[in-house]
Amino acid sequence: MALTRRNFLKGAALSMSGALLASCSGQPTTGEQTQASVAEPELPLKLSLQESVVPGETLNEKLDLMEQLGVVGLEPHGGGLKDRVKEIQQALNGRNIKVSAICAGFEGFILSTKPEVRKQCMDTMKEIITAAGELGSVGVIIVPAFSSQVPVLPHTMETRDFLCEQFNEMGTFAAQHGTTVIFEPLNRRECFYLRQVADAASLCRDINNPGVKCMGDFWHMTWEETSDMGAFLSAGPYLQHVHVASRGSRNMPGEDGEVDNYIEGFRALKMLKYDKYVSFECGCKGDRTTALPAAIDLLRKQWAEA
Repeated sequence: MALTRRNFLKGAALSMSGALLASCSGQPTTGEQTQASVAEPELPLKLSLQESVVPGETLNEKLDLMEQLGVVGLEPHGGGLKDRVKEIQQALNGRNIKVSAICAGFEGFILSTKPEVRKQCMDTMKEIITAAGELGSVGVIIVPAFSSQVPVLPHTMETRDFLCEQFNEMGTFAAQHGTTVIFEPLNRRECFYLRQVADAASLCRDINNPGVKCMGDFWHMTWEETSDMGAFLSAGPYLQHVHVASRGSRNMPGEDGEVDNYIEGFRALKMLKYDKYVSFECGCKGDRTTALPAAIDLLRKQWAEA
């Protein structure tokens, strides 16, 4: 049948009436059926705890409690990690808990003016990266320079280029060991080199190495970002890890009251389909045995609301 204006209008009318009937009968239209058929399951909140956050005298006691609370990630410190690989592997055997990120632990700093201090940082980072790879960690967290670390290279484009060169080497080594190095932006009281997630992401983009990623920390973001959502979205595919703490005093989420709201940031993580860890890096005002479960409940509630 030739397509004429009359036939076109007739077909459109029939389609509209069919959709109207389906709507009135409560049946989904073709578009709704397609949307429903591709609906994805709810993205889980994968909680992790730094080892020092968990109550317990031994690693196994800490892991027992984490299992009871449904926590699936452990974030160890990087100091002395090479000597703990077997201990951690044995403790995690048969458990539904994996190593998330490794928190620092390196010596020296990569932006020192002294070559021997930079070499110390590179060498100790490679030692930690090797252990992280053996443990199946998502990456080793590193800060280019804390404000207290001096003498430091000047804040110039040449220094940025140098930083990219150093992290390209470090990232290649990390990728060879099945893990990554993770830039962590801090707040201005702790550093001046790297304070916003977008800055870290731009370094990752320019380095263009699969072994170099970045993270966001709700505590530092409280002071440096205008939007939790904007910060995480700016990281895009480079986002490898997230830290969380209360937003007024860096204690357990919820211990600072209403300011401990993470919904906007969680919404961005869902938009990114972020499937890695949200890890506690915090102190505690009260009793950890009660404050920790309450904090976990709060985060799960807010994740569901996001």
